[in-house]
Amino acid sequence: MDKVVSSPAEAVADIRDGATLAVGGFGLCGIPSVLIDSLRASGVKDLECVSNNCGVDDWGLGVLLAGGQIRRMVSSYVGENKEFARQYLSGELEVELTPQGTLAEKLRAGGSGIAGFWTRTGVATQIAEGGLPWRYDSEGEVALASPPKETRTFTVKERTREGESLPVDHEFVLEEAITADFALVRAWKGDRHGNLVFRTTSRNFNPLCAIAGLVTIAEVEELVEPGDIEPDDVHLPGIYVQRVVPLTPEQAADKRIEKRTVRDEKKEA
Repeated sequence: MDKVVSSPAEAVADIRDGATLAVGGFGLCGIPSVLIDSLRASGVKDLECVSNNCGVDDWGLGVLLAGGQIRRMVSSYVGENKEFARQYLSGELEVELTPQGTLAEKLRAGGSGIAGFWTRTGVATQIAEGGLPWRYDSEGEVALASPPKETRTFTVKERTREGESLPVDHEFVLEEAITADFALVRAWKGDRHGNLVFRTTSRNFNPLCAIAGLVTIAEVEELVEPGDIEPDDVHLPGIYVQRVVPLTPEQAADKRIEKRTVRDEKKEA
């Protein structure tokens, strides 16, 4: 039951070239930066990463990107990473942009054993109709585009302004679930059995990535003993976690701010 491993390098040692990773974090919050650094040092390559975003140029998944270790990204937001944009537009990186809520549900479905689901998000756009550029060539032409997805009309009930419930036909698009070979997540607190607690924004994608991984590796800022976390406080049960990596105080405190905003005291004076 003790899932603690001795080092981050040991935790990721069996991640091989070509693996698919679900990586937690939201913006720069809750990124498993220590595990990512260990992957960078291992030299593993041709990775397909599923994550809300790709970090920034020198932090998070951005360090793997800079090393040419990522082949494909499935993500929702990529606006803060210049190297990401360069690789994508030059044909070095394949990118599947996915609506944020859809990405979250694809991960949740994969972790729940659900093959797919129907959603109205993306209907009548390239998400459903296909043609979204996944990869460019060196000349800037689309080398690989997204295929069309299955759509279907369902009758759903909607409430009118007058309070009536009426059946309405809507078109839905079929989205397939995501499962990954490995999941890398970061928790605020965890015990030796893998029960995890996330803090604030880091709870957005970390639990979803964790359940979607066949092997889930969690770096924890504070390691506690089994029973120290109240059952009602557990955000992710240890059944979903295979390895726990306790961080040093220095590693736990090493965090980044994506955009620092400060007051202009001269203007306020």
